[in-house]
Amino acid sequence: MRLLVVEDDRTLNKQIVTALEQAGYAVDAAFDGEEGQFLGDTEPYDAIILDLGLPKVDGVSVLTAWRREGRKMPVIILTARDRWSDKVQGFDAGADDYVTKPFHMEELLARVRALLRRATGHATSEIACGPVKLDTRSGRVAVDGNPVKLTSHEYRLLSYLMHHMGRIVSRGELTEHLYDQDFDRDSNTIEVFIGRLRKKLGVDIIQTVRGLGYLLDASQTQTKS
Repeated sequence: MRLLVVEDDRTLNKQIVTALEQAGYAVDAAFDGEEGQFLGDTEPYDAIILDLGLPKVDGVSVLTAWRREGRKMPVIILTARDRWSDKVQGFDAGADDYVTKPFHMEELLARVRALLRRATGHATSEIACGPVKLDTRSGRVAVDGNPVKLTSHEYRLLSYLMHHMGRIVSRGELTEHLYDQDFDRDSNTIEVFIGRLRKKLGVDIIQTVRGLGYLLDASQTQTKS
């Protein structure tokens, strides 16, 4: 999953980005409303964390512009303001959730996980596809109850496919959602990660749909010999 953090406090921005990266997300950062609005317009984020009190363009105006252009990515607003009217204004502009500063990082991470689950139709932190279970809270993966150790990129790939199981996902889409904007992207590496995942999981839940991409389908699950 790929996220954007729009926060002008550079220390807080870095803290949020670091926490999200450690939780297994690809993360981009912006430090004013103008830059944040541009990235939200041009990059396919799975969720955005947006401060309301931004320089150049305020957060409510940025969010209003995104929604007016039909951008549907989930957005969590950050605000240091205590007035309930500011939160109402954020929700009316199209926010999905909010966190008031100062906040505990674990709360923000939990809200991000919940937002991503809801956006993809999952009710709990544990997502299952046949014998494969992925716990978005702990970042752990297990097959038939046995833990599977994955690299950060393998985990991101499996997480994205499991959040979107039952839908064909192209290599291009995976490339856009697995890496931040500074990463040297090569869609051919997706095939390498898919191969590693299949080997580590030991079950055929990842189906290749020739010419289109990949499909996570538990109904075809078979244990490899």
